[in-house]
Amino acid sequence: MKLILTSEVSGLGAPGDIVEVKSGYGRNYLLPRGFAILWTRGGEKQIASIKKARDAREIRDLGTAQEVAGQLKALKVVLKTKAGESGRLFGSITTGDVAEAVKAAGGPLLDRRRIEIAPAIKSLGSHRVSVKLHPEVSASLDIEVVAA
Repeated sequence: MKLILTSEVSGLGAPGDIVEVKSGYGRNYLLPRGFAILWTRGGEKQIASIKKARDAREIRDLGTAQEVAGQLKALKVVLKTKAGESGRLFGSITTGDVAEAVKAAGGPLLDRRRIEIAPAIKSLGSHRVSVKLHPEVSASLDIEVVAA
């Protein structure tokens, strides 16, 4: 099955890439979640607009990505949220919450889709998240979750 990716899928490709996948993976996962569209000759025209939007959001080059990674390592991010008596959160911390907290702490604007929270953050304390800034550069970010 030939598809055009509309968003980044780890291990598969970036938005605007044309990929060949097994029909079950495409039909049951990629298409229903909006990660891809079926490849057609008309769809190829959409690739240019998808890639143009991706380039506008993306960090331009390796040097800039390394500079942003340095900024993130030096940043102290504090996230305030509601928590119970035992320190468990009401809900969990999302990638959008982390992106907003980084921006509020004076850090660079981050795309929430580039932030990876390995084990879900459901308790107060210090946690580490990773941010994929560039295909070759990944940064880790320490965040402190405190009760509001």
